[in-house]
Amino acid sequence: MSKEFDGKRVLVTGGTRGMGLAMARLFAERGARVAVTARSAGSVEDGFLFLSADLSRAEDSAQVAERLQEEWGGVDVLVNNAGGSEAPNGGFRALSDEDWDRALGVNLMAAVRLDRALLPGMIERRSGVVIHIGSIQHRLPLHDATLAYAASKAALRTYSKGLANEVGPLGVRVNMVSPGFVETSGAHGMIVGLAASRGIAEEEARKEIMQMIGGIPIGRPGKPEEVAELVAFLASERAGSIHGVDYIMDGGTMPTV
Repeated sequence: MSKEFDGKRVLVTGGTRGMGLAMARLFAERGARVAVTARSAGSVEDGFLFLSADLSRAEDSAQVAERLQEEWGGVDVLVNNAGGSEAPNGGFRALSDEDWDRALGVNLMAAVRLDRALLPGMIERRSGVVIHIGSIQHRLPLHDATLAYAASKAALRTYSKGLANEVGPLGVRVNMVSPGFVETSGAHGMIVGLAASRGIAEEEARKEIMQMIGGIPIGRPGKPEEVAELVAFLASERAGSIHGVDYIMDGGTMPTV
């Protein structure tokens, strides 16, 4: 597996931190040329092609696709990882049209637009992989602050399955990975903040957050590197017959699948 992506061109959106960074690193370690997107460069690692973009904006998605076509002639693996929620607390009453538009833009339409721009090249070569990063919130939505996020990830799941049905016969595999609570650097910051505000230890704060989402039977959050390993497997030739699947990766949080 050390160089299983040698010569492959890989785009990981939202690839400068958290799960996206873990994915980008793993693809690069295994021989791929890797491009990453983010709204700001931050600490982009050497060796990655960085593309500054707010993928909730149609024009930014178009610019990313155009540059990849110009510099690389397209991509072999597209990981639509960018996503998130910036909505306020307060449930459905607190969500404005702008909040809904933003959630749908970054969690659904960013993937739709990049797929539309980059999939034709894969179809022409009859070879390619698309992976959408979802969330278990598409099945277990948290209503207070992330209802629009959850709904947009549910839409992404339906879209992903429909896309798989369409392009599978044309040589392109499409799958989805839906993590639960993953302890990224941002999530760890949330744990630290909760611990400080409540005057409790970090481990206690971590357990409290785990309980808020329904518990994690394995007793801990996931790790970004674990998600990256699954994504790399699904993108590899080892997963050549895996197609149209949504992989739940949540340590057992969801009571049923």
